[in-house]
Order: sequence, then C-alpha cells, then structure tokens
Amino acid sequence: MNHVTQEALESALLKGIKKLGLDIDESKVEQLIRYLNLLIKWNKAYNLTAVRDPLEMVNRHLIDSLSIVPFVKGKRIIDVGSGPGLPGIPLAICYPDLPVTTLDSNGKKTRFQLQVKTELLLDNLTIVNNRVENCDFEPFDQVISRAFASISDMINWTQQLCHQEGVFLAMKGLYPEDELSALPEGFELKTCHRLQVPETEGERHLLVLGRR
Repeated sequence: MNHVTQEALESALLKGIKKLGLDIDESKVEQLIRYLNLLIKWNKAYNLTAVRDPLEMVNRHLIDSLSIVPFVKGKRIIDVGSGPGLPGIPLAICYPDLPVTTLDSNGKKTRFQLQVKTELLLDNLTIVNNRVENCDFEPFDQVISRAFASISDMINWTQQLCHQEGVFLAMKGLYPEDELSALPEGFELKTCHRLQVPETEGERHLLVLGRR
C-alpha cells in the first residue's frame, strides 16, 4: 500500500473533515477508511481509478466527495457516472437513512461497489449497472455527477431521472462559463458554491441546476 500506515490515512481523512467543517462521527470515519482500503486493494487488479497513491486518494476522492455533504437534501438521490462509487458511497455512509442510488455502465466498477455494499452493510445503497439513457426510475430529488459529462449532456441524458422540482448537482473544477452558456432550453443555474477542498490543487465548484 505504498507504505502508508492506517494511522496516516485516518489522520489525513480527519484533518480534511475538520477543514471542511463537517461533523462526522467515529463509526462513519471508520467506514470511510474501510471503503478506501477496499478501493486501494481492488484498484491494483481492476484499475478503478488513475490515482494510485493512498494519501492522494484520501484528498482527491474522499474529501472531494465529502465537500458536497452540506448540499445533499431530499428523500432520494442518484449519483450518475459513479465509477467506483464517488461521491455516492461516501454520501451513503454519511447519510445512513437516505436512499442513495449509484449508476455506472462499467461492470467491474459496479461489481466493486457491490462488494463495498456487502462488506460495509450499506442497506441504503442501490447499485445499478446500466447506461444512463436506458434508465427510467421513479424520479429523484437530486441527480449528482462528479466529472461525468458536460452540463448540457448531463441534463439531456438524466433529466428523466430528476423530479420536476428536483435539482442537478454538478461537481466541476473551474467555473464552466462555456458549459453554462449552452444549457438546454428550460433549465437554469440555481446557485453555485465554490468548494474549498483541502490539499487539492485548482478550483472546485458545485453547480445546482434545475428547471426554470
């Protein structure tokens, strides 16, 4: 594991959580570390993420996912293009009473997520292996994506998944002015939050979009 101790991983995670100003109890921190350890282990064989360094995974994956915790609302949410479960699995850990669905078309990534669900006993997590355009579920309150597609593609592909009053949460790097100027008809930017993600280079933004 690149000679990184469990103490170092936990220390980095706790430091990041503190900098985000979040209150996450010990049992959830323990689950986040268990998820991270599974990701590190599976990544060696299945190439689930390009990030190889465990400490870098803490910041670029866990802390980045946790940065949107304060903005998660509603009765049901879906993480589209979830990959190895980011941000869906950290959100399911932090909100054990919130039904979280993760969707990805890559079978090895969803198999990994199923393993995490089983080992961490995440009863509130539903994992779907499919292409987004083939999915027709009961609409969700929030449709979340992290570096999944351009904003217009995200909305065009997933609008059937979003409740009429629901919102899309798009996690982005730099403020995407070009993408926002090409929003599909009938949709608008509701709010934008500049995320302060510790130990991460470059800007991070959370865009909240919805129907006009």
